[in-house]
Amino acid sequence: MISETSETRGEFTQQAARYEELIMMYGCAMLEVKTKLEVLNREFQIKSKRNPIEIIKCRIKTQESIEEKLRRKGLENTMEAILENINDVAGIRVVCSFVDDIYALAEMLESQDDITLLDKDDYISSPKPNGYRSLHLVVEIPVFFSDRKQPMRVEVQIRTIAMDFWASLEHQIYYKKGLKAPETIIRELKECADTIAGTDCRMQEIRKELAEYSKGEGQLHGRS
Repeated sequence: MISETSETRGEFTQQAARYEELIMMYGCAMLEVKTKLEVLNREFQIKSKRNPIEIIKCRIKTQESIEEKLRRKGLENTMEAILENINDVAGIRVVCSFVDDIYALAEMLESQDDITLLDKDDYISSPKPNGYRSLHLVVEIPVFFSDRKQPMRVEVQIRTIAMDFWASLEHQIYYKKGLKAPETIIRELKECADTIAGTDCRMQEIRKELAEYSKGEGQLHGRS
C-alpha cells in the first residue's frame, strides 16, 4: 500500500484549485456570451415585436469529459492545453423559433467587435449523415479578471425547436454505452429528421405568408 505523502496531497490540492479556477473562467465567459444573446433578443423584440430566442441553455463540461478529450487528442492534462485546444468546455445552446432567426442571430453575434469567430459548422445547410441539424459557432471573447484579461472560448449551438426536439430524442434513443443501432433504426431516425426539417421550412413559409397578409390588411385599412 502506497502511503500518501504531504507532497502528493499538496499536488492534488493544487490541481483541484487550478481546475476550480478554470471552471470559474469558463463560467464567466459563458455568462458574457449569454448576456449578449439576451440583449440581442430584447433588441429584436423592440424592433420586430417578437422574440427569436425561445430558450438558452448553458453547460460546462465535466472534468472527466475534459480529461477524456485531452487523452483522445494526445495532450497533457494542463490548464494551458485545455485553454488552447478544447473549444467546447463552455457550451451554450440557443433554441430559436424559425430557421431564418438562427442565421440572423448568428450574424448579429459575430458582428460584435469583442467577439472573434474561430470556427463555424453549418449542419443546417449540410446536415450530418444521421440527420442532425444545427449551427455551431466557436467564439472567443475577452474576460476581465482582477489581474488580467483572458481570451476565452465558448461553443454556441443554435437550432430551431424542431431540431432540438429531434436531437434530444435521438440522444435518448441512440446514445447508450455499448449500443449500436441497426441500419433500419438509423434510417428511420434520418427520415424523422428530414420530416422535421420539412416542417421547419413550411412553418417559416407560413409565417412569411401571414406577415404579407397582415401587411396587405394594414394597407387596405389605411386606404379606407
